Amino acid sequence: MDTTGDATKGLRLFPFRGLRYVPERVGSLAAVTSPPYDVVVRPDGLHHLESADPHNIVRLILPQDGSPGARNRQAARTLAEWLAEGVLATDPEPALYVYEQRGNGVLQRGLIGVLELSPAADRVVLPHEEVMDDVVADRAALMRATGAHLEPLLLTYVGDGTVSGAAAVVERAARRPPLLTTTTEDGLRHRLWAVTDPAEQAGAAAGLLPRQALIADGHHRWATYLRLKREQGVPGPWDFGLVFLVDTARYPLQVRAIHRVLRRLAPADALAALDGRFRVREVAGPLPRALGALAAASEEGNAYLLAGDGTYRLVDRADSALLARTVPAGRPEAWRTLDATVLHETLLTRVWHVPDTAEDIAYLHDPAAAVEQAERSGGTAVLMHPVREAVVRDLARQGVTMPRKSTSFGPKPATGLVMRRVGAG
Repeated sequence: MDTTGDATKGLRLFPFRGLRYVPERVGSLAAVTSPPYDVVVRPDGLHHLESADPHNIVRLILPQDGSPGARNRQAARTLAEWLAEGVLATDPEPALYVYEQRGNGVLQRGLIGVLELSPAADRVVLPHEEVMDDVVADRAALMRATGAHLEPLLLTYVGDGTVSGAAAVVERAARRPPLLTTTTEDGLRHRLWAVTDPAEQAGAAAGLLPRQALIADGHHRWATYLRLKREQGVPGPWDFGLVFLVDTARYPLQVRAIHRVLRRLAPADALAALDGRFRVREVAGPLPRALGALAAASEEGNAYLLAGDGTYRLVDRADSALLARTVPAGRPEAWRTLDATVLHETLLTRVWHVPDTAEDIAYLHDPAAAVEQAERSGGTAVLMHPVREAVVRDLARQGVTMPRKSTSFGPKPATGLVMRRVGAG
């Protein structure tokens, strides 16, 4: 049962005055949106978004300047300019926002609001991946400089299967004319509704109160929220974080893998180090066919697809003695047998000796992009098979975190449709 056992320590969601683009002041809403900051990883993707519209949100979430401090000051200036010019405006009254994504066989609906960062936050919102301190520090500096939450993190919870409470509010709103509609270039249609009726807001909040949420996307932003709250020391607007909550009993998310590119490890060297430690077989392309072979092998144990030299090689059947020596004991079996665990603890650390730094490893959501980057740089792409959501949730409930970038839940909310100025109500 997806409850905390104490309703006073559950999900406390509140309305807020959303910060949104003024449609008449931009080319189109689709042209000013972006994927979450950590999905925009390639320079060509960043440049594409910057050129889509001079007011694209990427100029705020990934400002370009010399030093980190200069970048954050640039984002703060840009936000102030857009507010002064009327490109962005704060909604006149507090609302919970119902957000829908539809297309490509996907339908996802949920609530955007501000979540109270309670003292029991670590038992109410469950992380499942580790975070990097430097990324949290970077996001915290940007949030401080702009005084804003520029993109909601994605949380999931399991409702009771009835159309009541938050689910009822979501479904009623979806029958009304939307506040905005836009279709992004990935084919997804986005619709947003503002729920301003206090009775509906209270009904949604009451339905969420006994629930417990899993972080599906945004671990670093969640850690940043908690860090900024601790810094304040007194009650205030930083006690709340911008979130998008989806009931996966009604709208199951898709779970995809996040792939690695080992920038400084050539495929020949990677393969040579595997000799006698894993089984290695060449598999036929194209990429979708090779990924099919990876999926089949993953049914029987840890498996990876290596690329970067024009061929695909399936890596599986690890030496059991090697795993016994390299994978830490004293953790749940589900964690010890994760592909990401074996990759980081055994392959990267003990076999390939690749440090987990930005200079050595790139994390990409798109397998084709990972292969392309590896071939271009002379590195090795390590393609992964996704973990089941049930495994992720079970480990999170045990307080066990997975290696970072183990999963990619989606679809992710588009950045730029609704934001929050901290302190704006």
